[in-house]
Amino acid sequence: MKSTLLGVSIAALLVGSCASVAQEAEQTRQPVQNAAAGPARPEASAMTSRSDVSRHDAARGAGYRALHLCSGLFESEMSEEMVYATLSRSSRAADEGADMIDRENGVVAVRYLDDMPPRIAVHRDNLGCTQLPIGATMEAVQHLTPWPADVERPNFDDQDWPLGDQNAVEPPRAELEALLDEAFLDQESKYAGDTWGVVIVQNGRILAERYEEGYEMHVSARTNSMCKSLSVSLVGVGVREGLVDIHAPAPLEAWSRPGDPRGAITIADMLGMNSGFWTSGAGNPQIDIYGSGAPPAEISALNMMDAEPGTRFVYSGSDTILSTHAVREALGDDEAFLSFPHRELLWRIGMTRTVIETDWLDDFLISGQCWSTARDFARFGILYANDGVWEGERILPEGWSEFVATPAAAQPASVAVGRPGYGAQFWLYGDAQGMPSPGYSAAGALGQFAMIVPEHDLVVVRRGLDIGDGFNIAEFTADVIAALED
Repeated sequence: MKSTLLGVSIAALLVGSCASVAQEAEQTRQPVQNAAAGPARPEASAMTSRSDVSRHDAARGAGYRALHLCSGLFESEMSEEMVYATLSRSSRAADEGADMIDRENGVVAVRYLDDMPPRIAVHRDNLGCTQLPIGATMEAVQHLTPWPADVERPNFDDQDWPLGDQNAVEPPRAELEALLDEAFLDQESKYAGDTWGVVIVQNGRILAERYEEGYEMHVSARTNSMCKSLSVSLVGVGVREGLVDIHAPAPLEAWSRPGDPRGAITIADMLGMNSGFWTSGAGNPQIDIYGSGAPPAEISALNMMDAEPGTRFVYSGSDTILSTHAVREALGDDEAFLSFPHRELLWRIGMTRTVIETDWLDDFLISGQCWSTARDFARFGILYANDGVWEGERILPEGWSEFVATPAAAQPASVAVGRPGYGAQFWLYGDAQGMPSPGYSAAGALGQFAMIVPEHDLVVVRRGLDIGDGFNIAEFTADVIAALED
C-alpha cells in the first residue's frame, strides 16, 4: 500500500464529494467533519428524502462501479474504453462525472449521495481491488492487509506452454478455424452469444485460439461464477494438506456452539450448493457482498437454515465463499492465507494473470469476483484433465476431478427439462445437452466457460459478454469433438 494514500491525496480525492455536504451543513448550521473522517450527518429530513431501498440501491450501484473500474483499470490490461464498455447495466447508468480516479495510488471513488462518502475501491498487488463498505472513508485504507513483501509474483511469459506462453499453439487446422469463424459471428452464429475469446486444448496443446479486437492472451476480464471452480480447487489443496475433511462438519467457529443446526453442514454440502441455507434467490445475500461491501463472514456465515443439508439445491455464492473460508479457519494463519491461493494453486500452474479479489476483512470473494485470461483457464482445465497433476506434480488429491464431476445429492430442478446438472462447483454436461461424451465446466454469467471432456483429453475455453441469447457451449464442444474425430 502506497503511503501517499494516507496523506495529502486523501483530501484531494474526496474534496469534490464533500463540497456539497459542506454547503448543506452551512445551511443547516451543522459542523463539517474532516474529509478523511467523512461528511457531517444531515438532518433527519434529508435522510428520509429518498426511500431506504433507493438509497441502498444507489450505494450498491456506486460500489460495484468503483470495484469494476478499479479492477479493470489497474489489473486487467484492458483499454480504458473497454473497461467502461464492460460495466454492468446498472453501474453503467451512473454519471461518469461521479468517478474520481487516483491512478498513481490505484484508488477509485464514486460519488452517489450528497450526504454520504463516496464508494471506494482500492487496488492491492496480486489481490486486485477491494471494495470498502458503505460509509467507509479513505481512513479505512490503512487497515487493509498489505500483500506479503516476501511473496513475489513469478513471470513465466518466456517459458514454454503450459506454464508459460511460448511454443503454445499448434499449426492452424481448417476445421477448427471454421468453428471459430462461426463462434465469432456472435448473435448471428448458430451458437449465439457475444464472444471475445476461445482457446481449444487437446493433450495439453493449444489447437486453436482467437480473440476479439482489443483482447489478447494477457488481457483479463471478470470471470463471474467461473471462479467458483477455483474455490473447490483450493478446498482440494486443503484436503491434500490435511487441513479439512469435506465430509465432516465444516470447521467454522460461527457454527461451533453446541446445538447450532448449522454445525451439521459439511464442506461437501456447500460445494454442491446443498447447504440448506435460506435464500430468496441466487442474488441474496450475494448482491450485498458484491455491491455493499458486506463481509461474507458476517452476512453469509450468520445466515439461517430452512432445509436439511443435502436435500435441496440452491445456487448461492455464499456456499462457495464459506467453503474457502473454512480452509482459512483450518489453516489458522490469516497472513499466510492471503497468498495461499497463489502459492498453492494459481502460480504453480502458470495462472499468473488471475486474481481472486477479497473483501475488506480478507475473505476471498471466490464466488465470482475474479479476473482472469482465457489462457489461464485453459491451464486450469489442463490441471483437471490430468486429475490434479501438473507436469508430474500433484496439486489436487487423487480422484478430485472425479469428485467435482459427480452429481451433488440434490440437483437443480431444471435438470428435469434437460438443463445441465451440478457437481461440486462445476456444471455437468452430457447426452441431455447434446454432448457425445460427458464433460464438466467452470461456468459464469455472460458466457464464461472452461469445458473439460476427459474422454478426449479436451479443454474448451470460451469467454464472452453475452447480452442477448447465451452461447451454447455444449453444441460448440460437440462440434469441436466431431471436427477432431474427422
